[in-house]
Amino acid sequence: MTNPKVYHSFMTAIMGMSIGATDVTPDFNAYFALVYHYCGKLTKAQGLGVAALEIHKIILGDNHPDTLMVMANLAATARFLGQLKNAAELEDIVLKTYKSLHGDNHSDTLTAMANLAATYRDLGQLGRAAELQVVVLEKTKTILGEDHPDTLLAIGSLAFTYHELGQLREAEELEVLVLKKQKTILGEDHPETVRAMANLAVTYQTLGQLKEAEKLKVMVLNKRKTILGEDHPATLWAMGNLAVTYKTLGELKKAEELEVAVVEKRKSLLGEDHPHTLSAMGNLAWTYHKLGQLKETEELQILVLKKRKAILGEDHPDTLGLMGNLASTYHALGKVNDAEQLEVFILKKQQDILGDEHPHTLRTMQKLQQTYQKLGKLDETESLRVLVEEIEKRKA
Repeated sequence: MTNPKVYHSFMTAIMGMSIGATDVTPDFNAYFALVYHYCGKLTKAQGLGVAALEIHKIILGDNHPDTLMVMANLAATARFLGQLKNAAELEDIVLKTYKSLHGDNHSDTLTAMANLAATYRDLGQLGRAAELQVVVLEKTKTILGEDHPDTLLAIGSLAFTYHELGQLREAEELEVLVLKKQKTILGEDHPETVRAMANLAVTYQTLGQLKEAEKLKVMVLNKRKTILGEDHPATLWAMGNLAVTYKTLGELKKAEELEVAVVEKRKSLLGEDHPHTLSAMGNLAWTYHKLGQLKETEELQILVLKKRKAILGEDHPDTLGLMGNLASTYHALGKVNDAEQLEVFILKKQQDILGDEHPHTLRTMQKLQQTYQKLGKLDETESLRVLVEEIEKRKA
């Protein structure tokens, strides 16, 4: 557990109950929910979070700060599980309640607003996300000043949304600003400075400035190894991010070497079934695909998909993303009917969860259209083509 206050409070509750000093508190389910969340046991975390929320509502009331905190944590778990609409509904309640209790400018209100914006972004509602994030940024600047860590965090969050919106130059401008301020205020080796460097590197990658991206990512990895150690989660993320750049540069063996190391370390530290381990295995499988090692790719993707279905469920974005990758592998192997079956399933799920206008849904429609064409299913090809055109007109 990474939060010392939560850990201390959790252990105090356990010790107190074990010697009979305290009764089981309404917080106990909430603490266990956080433990399971941090361990990647998200379904268990959600079950305990739901129970904790009901207990808090009964004992403390809907508007008590502890009840709202439990609700916000439950929303975060729902977001990690890919239950984005559920997360947004909970976060909207939290935000409205904080506004009613504390007003628009209170730190709890602004935190709730930032959380809801992040969920809107995941839902593909990027305009709504940016609108909220601009409000958070302006209020945080006014209340705390331009150089406060919370202000810099708000700038970084808005930059990420601009990145998703394709407003890459705006994203770059904000990220350069954050990095400059973090270096001045915190120093070059502070974790937040290194995080800002990593974010800017991702934007450079998307802009096609691959050498600049590589340079920054190597710097981030070296700093994280030195400051945090080789086994720290942030170091492993940095290794994975650098592998992405190597992959784009065509340096596939370098990418493979890094990704194998990440998989082995995550297996050792987190176990084979942790979401981060599965993500690393999925990334390595895609590198095998690019190397033309299609049988190894297929075997690894099937293994990861089976685990993700069991742990995260069929509706989770990571599960659906891996299904899409496996469909691509089936195409490369000439198993077009297997690819079609997966793409039809993915499209139905994305339409239900994200809606027709989400970029991921549209991308799946276009892929399935090409699959139908390969199979000679001309009526299905034309129906999808017309549907995509109609959606694009609605969005324009």
